[in-house]
Amino acid sequence: MGNRQQVWEFVRSFAAAYGKPLADGDGVDHADLDAAAARLGRVLPAALREAYLLFGRRPDLTRSQDTLLSPAQLKVDPSGSVLVFRNENQSCASWGVWLTQLDLDDPPVVMEFGEGWVPYSERLSVAMAEMVLSEAMLFDCEASTTDNRELDDTARGMLEAEFDRLGLPDLPFWAAPDGPPVRWFQGPGVLLRDDGGQWLWVHGRSPAAVDAVRDTLPGEWQMVSDDEADEDDDE
Repeated sequence: MGNRQQVWEFVRSFAAAYGKPLADGDGVDHADLDAAAARLGRVLPAALREAYLLFGRRPDLTRSQDTLLSPAQLKVDPSGSVLVFRNENQSCASWGVWLTQLDLDDPPVVMEFGEGWVPYSERLSVAMAEMVLSEAMLFDCEASTTDNRELDDTARGMLEAEFDRLGLPDLPFWAAPDGPPVRWFQGPGVLLRDDGGQWLWVHGRSPAAVDAVRDTLPGEWQMVSDDEADEDDDE
């Protein structure tokens, strides 16, 4: 993810591998972005425009849990300092860009969780890529290709030993911003998200890929029924 185009190619590859490929019509219209910029009286960063144009109308990538605001919903926060582009689903957190940095092509992102705006990501494009991964994972949260569980010291150690870090930086966990960060890992046909060292999510390209993670990291997975767990114990 050395530059924005590499980030968007990663998003394209991910969407094709874990859901459905990006296609014409998945992005918003240029006119909608121009109207938003005119309404706000602000230029929109190139990375923000590119993200909207590429996948802004894909709900599975933008609003399964938290919400990427539509261009018509883009707003300046009450302090008059930040352009807000994303909200947590219960309004516990927001993500945005300082108004003073909107002229940058790929500006830093800041996060607000009730205690003022704090740094989140050094690049907006990277924050968008992480959003896509998270929203796609939670879009399938009841499917056989997704599971989650609590993390303990043993599981954290095994996660770090058995899986490789994905090329995303550590990002603050909005629910506990002063604690350990959100980290992404990868394995054969799977992506894993470590939420602040407390909870683990896995998103696989197939049920078998998720089963392999359960075998590697045995524990109380949430999407495994009691009957299935009992069968595994008997084996």
